Amino acid sequence: MCRPSATFAVWSSAWLNGAAASDDVLDALLAWGEAHDVVAADAAAAEAFGLPLAFNRAATPVQLLVALRSQGAKSLHLVLPVPGDVRGLGGGGPFTEAALRSGDALVLSDLGFGLVPEPIAEGLVRWTVYSLPSPTAPEYVALGDAEHGLTDAIRASAGALQTLNVASDRPGVRAELSAHLRSRPDVDWPAGTPGRALRVLQRAEEIAAILAIASSDDPGGALSASASTLRAQALRPLSDAVRTARCAAVNEAVRVFGEQTAREG
Repeated sequence: MCRPSATFAVWSSAWLNGAAASDDVLDALLAWGEAHDVVAADAAAAEAFGLPLAFNRAATPVQLLVALRSQGAKSLHLVLPVPGDVRGLGGGGPFTEAALRSGDALVLSDLGFGLVPEPIAEGLVRWTVYSLPSPTAPEYVALGDAEHGLTDAIRASAGALQTLNVASDRPGVRAELSAHLRSRPDVDWPAGTPGRALRVLQRAEEIAAILAIASSDDPGGALSASASTLRAQALRPLSDAVRTARCAAVNEAVRVFGEQTAREG
């Protein structure tokens, strides 16, 4: 469910705050690839995290976890950037370029570094640590606001498509939707993950599946290039709402694990 960075953010936060074992983190990552390795993109990241530079023998996720703890990492903020929306990445540069290429990144704003996962071979995911080009403050969206935004976007997109008369009645769409959802990685979440965050993630995943089917059916019921463009424009706010909901749910889970430790301390 969601993206590799989401899995790592929640599970590593649970581990950093004593709610999960390191083996639990590694097992959760297997949903995204049989093997994971870690490198640094620049000298500052390599020195801070004790990691090899790219093109050298890669480190392991365990070494990354140990480095996060030794650096005193307190939170990992999920960002799902797309062209035209790079909020939360701290400006341009190699990190932003990699995050856009992957569409999936974590920002460690308290440390001044970012982390990007990318599949580089069948079953292998490489995580690269980047120095941030400038200090960046995480953009937090309240989970309730994200959930309402998702509902509003569904209504607006459905209404716009009906108005444009380009909604497509697709035979067998329910079976296709179920098959798409079953094909997604089956990700477990740590005990203590907020129930509302999990519900929002599930809702976002279902809507993302609908969007994927709609994209594969392009132009749907649109009978002209202009109508197809309007159809895409009608669906874009829903795609944006899905990204916002995913980030809000994951970042809320990270926040909750951190606060649990603060209260216990």
